[in-house]
Amino acid sequence: MNHFCKLALLSLTLALAACSVLDTDKINYKSAGKGPSLDVPPDLTQLSRNTRYAVPGGVVTASSFQLGQATPATPTAMTELGDARIERAGNQRWLVISRPADKLWDSVRDFWQENGFLLILDQSNLGIMETEWAENRAKLPQDIIRSTLGRVFDSLYSTGERDKFRTRLERNASGGTEIYISHRGMMEVYGSKEKDSTVWQPKAPDPELEAEFLSRLMVKLGATKEQSKALIAATPGKSAARTAVVNGVSVVQIDEGFDRAWRRVGLALDRANFTVEDRDRSQGIYFVRYVESSAEKAEPGLLASLFGMSKDNVAPLKYRIKLISEGESTTVSVLSAGGSPDTSSNAQRIVKVIVDDLK
Repeated sequence: MNHFCKLALLSLTLALAACSVLDTDKINYKSAGKGPSLDVPPDLTQLSRNTRYAVPGGVVTASSFQLGQATPATPTAMTELGDARIERAGNQRWLVISRPADKLWDSVRDFWQENGFLLILDQSNLGIMETEWAENRAKLPQDIIRSTLGRVFDSLYSTGERDKFRTRLERNASGGTEIYISHRGMMEVYGSKEKDSTVWQPKAPDPELEAEFLSRLMVKLGATKEQSKALIAATPGKSAARTAVVNGVSVVQIDEGFDRAWRRVGLALDRANFTVEDRDRSQGIYFVRYVESSAEKAEPGLLASLFGMSKDNVAPLKYRIKLISEGESTTVSVLSAGGSPDTSSNAQRIVKVIVDDLK
């Protein structure tokens, strides 16, 4: 099939898929890891497998996978089932379960593989798991054309979307584990007015898709489907975050104590396509970087525009995200890689990205 026909078929498929709404009971992911290069959107946040993060001792960091010596804050919302509960703030949800992280790791890995994903990151010392880009084949139109031709040319059908998920497991002070699932997506669009080529660009994270996989993970860990759905639906969301200027620097102010603010900011960073290279909870610091993808080098996309990147700006951007709490109020500021206050336009944009996710 020539290039024009492929593009025509892509256009028809995208148009038909756009008319449907995701039915969480019809999720059928297929990893794109072994497909042609076009099927795999660029990985914006590949985390280096550097063993320097596994150094034992010292401060409480992600390197030791120990994140809890402070007294847990009172949650704004909590619904329990046995040894597990769902906590929620705004559009963020996470699972808290009274089991050690090392006893959950294998089950969580099996969970993603059973749902059709390949893992490209599986580092228990960091408490991070990340899937390969995958396509939800259930979103393809089930029409007479596909039923006739799809059996022979199934690889030609595409939703024009890819998803990947990052899972973080963090130990809490009581010896249990907090599990966070964050979604990132890409969509294929025409790269020119002539519509003779396509490019991948980021799409917004889907909190409901995150909730669906949290629900499915609860089933994997022992709940019934009905129980997990009820917990996800019944958990109310409350949030209070805003931007402010302190000493001439833009910051995020959250009306919550350190423990809860720490969790929420970490999830916001995962969603925003930052790589958390390390984290020092005792100092309230996330060490993050943003890596420009190969697709953005060729055609700057949403995230490249967001952070002022150009085709010539290919160096990773590194920052420290600092949290300082006083009672039930937390201030989040953006520091340079060296630890000094960052007043650049990029830092102001990062503040906006965080506060928008926390609302």
